[in-house]
Parts: sequence; C-alpha cells; structure tokens
Amino acid sequence: MEKSVLDTICASLDNFFESERKIGTYIIQNTAKVVDMTVGELAQACGVSDASVSRFCKKIDMKGFHHLKITLAKEISERGKEGEEEVSNHISVNDIDQSLKNILANKVTEITQTVSMMDTKQLHEILNLLNNAKTVQFFAVGNTIPVAIDGAFKLNQIGIPAVSGTIWETQIGYTYNMTADDVVIAISNSGESTAVLRALEAARSAEATTISITNSEKSSAAQLSDYHITTATREKLFLDGYCFSRVSATTVIEILYLFLTSMRKDAYKSIVRHEQAIAFAKL
Repeated sequence: MEKSVLDTICASLDNFFESERKIGTYIIQNTAKVVDMTVGELAQACGVSDASVSRFCKKIDMKGFHHLKITLAKEISERGKEGEEEVSNHISVNDIDQSLKNILANKVTEITQTVSMMDTKQLHEILNLLNNAKTVQFFAVGNTIPVAIDGAFKLNQIGIPAVSGTIWETQIGYTYNMTADDVVIAISNSGESTAVLRALEAARSAEATTISITNSEKSSAAQLSDYHITTATREKLFLDGYCFSRVSATTVIEILYLFLTSMRKDAYKSIVRHEQAIAFAKL
C-alpha cells in the first residue's frame, strides 16, 4: 500500500514553508471539507494564494488540486468501506470517551500504514543482514533514543550483539570502529537530524551496512542508507506545535525482533538465559 495523502502531509509538515504548512495543517484538520472546496476557497481559508495551493500539491506528489481532492475522497471512501468509525482530531478531558476513540483510531492507522508500506523483499534482506551481523548499532538522538535502546535490548536478548547509547559523541565514536560485518540502524522522525546524518556518513566510511527508519522515503537519512523503512505518523492531527510519536518506530523494532526470533533456533534459549540473569532485579 502506498502512503496516504494525510501520512505524506504529516511526515513533511515540519519541512514545509510557512504557506505550505498552513495548507497542510488545514487539510489535516478539515480533510472531508477540503474535498468539496475550490482552489480559491482553500487558499482563502488558509490565508495564502491560489499559486501556493498549486505548489503545495506538487510538493506532496499530486498533479494538482483536483488530483488531491480525488485522492482524499478515495481514502475517505475506503475507510468507510472498511467500517472504520468516523473520528476527528478533537481531544478534550470534557469528552474523554470520544477522545479515546479518536486517539485509538489514529494510532491504529499509524501502525497499519507503517506495516502496509513495508517492502517484503527488502525486509527479507534486512532480516538476513541483522541475523548474520557481527554487531548491530542502533543510532538515535533526542526523543528517538528510547526506541534505539529498546532495539538493542531486544536483539541482545535473542543472541545478536547490539549497542546503543544516550551520548552522541560516544555513539559516533563507536560507529567509526565498525566494519563491513556490522549493521547500523539509524532512527529519526524527520530523517534530517544532523547528528543522525553524520552517524550514517561515519557508518558508510566504515563500510558497515546502513538502515534508516524515518517518516519519509525522501529524507536525507533515507538517501544516505542502504535500506530504508518508512514509518507513518499522525501526531499532527492532534498537536499544532512540535510533536513526536514513537509508536510507528517502536512497531518496526518489534516486527524485526519477532521475525529474528523466529529465524534463530537458539533465540528462546538466549531469552531464558537473559531473563534468569536479570530475575533478581525484579524481586
């Protein structure tokens, strides 16, 4: 399945120019309404020019505004056929029941879109690389660090040597010592983090295989990597300002972990060994 229009907009919103961001935000918050609008009406609602709307459409790989409306209408219709409940981006403690439905529906969509965009042939190659890697380094900065640490924890648990860390200088120092037998997995929401890009460059110089997990297949991180996994995000449906969702990236890590566990005959033995070693800390 291709990335939906909303997912494309959500993934690119932080990289848009101001006028494009206004249009994207309006579409995210008024998807059904936009289907029945003209270019002029959307431009007026967003406080931008008609030309800005046309440029925005091309920016998200639409042939024009008519193409955008048809695509949005099709996506809305498909959701209806699948029996998905109509939800909004509204969250309020004064209506917790509906707000929970809205959050759940959009998180389910995040995961569904992420899984549907996976290339099975590429995923098979990635799994073989990880299964045979001498060492796997999960590289991340800021809000993505917990995902990277979780990835390293999971791979170590099933017998694949893996590392991650919270200090960027230490992480990249380790990257330069990697070899062609190693794999670096860079995780970044936008795929434009300078620290992550430098780590990928370091990994390439060490001839390690590089895999990136970002919200955009056009991101700089994706272009620098040997393999790329695209994640979907819907946080922009709820928050106008800076936001970040770990749900999709964590789902990717979980998928890799489950497949690798099924591929390794000693995986469960390794898990038991690890659990026994740390059992005293759980008492």
